[in-house]
Amino acid sequence: MNSSKNDLLIAPCGMNCSVCMAYLRSGNKCLGCRLVDASKPKTRTQCKIKTCPSLHEGDTGFCYQCEKFPCDRLKHLDKRYRTKYNMSMIDNLEFLKKSGIEKFIKSENKRWTCSKCNGTICVHKGYCISCGELRRK
Repeated sequence: MNSSKNDLLIAPCGMNCSVCMAYLRSGNKCLGCRLVDASKPKTRTQCKIKTCPSLHEGDTGFCYQCEKFPCDRLKHLDKRYRTKYNMSMIDNLEFLKKSGIEKFIKSENKRWTCSKCNGTICVHKGYCISCGELRRK
């Protein structure tokens, strides 16, 4: 698969790493779940979803390709993100499966771009990293 940098920022679980607090912070920045980085925290390098053997069977390695989709581990992650951050990994993966990565990235860019300054809204913080504007739901 030919991947652009934006493609590589979509994690196997459906997380858009470009709106993640670890990717957006200035110090000790994570490069995204798909990129190899020895300085990543254990939670990123040893993620049970990212290292799932079923992911390595497909070209792109997204969870929706697995016959167990959505598995219990993904459902647990999805529930936490729905509750805390108003975002669904399973919905993201369904969109990816149906529409492809280009349309997904376009949709995500629209969803997570600040209407005030065009900066990026952090999914975990709920506000724009550039200007501090709160995300409207």
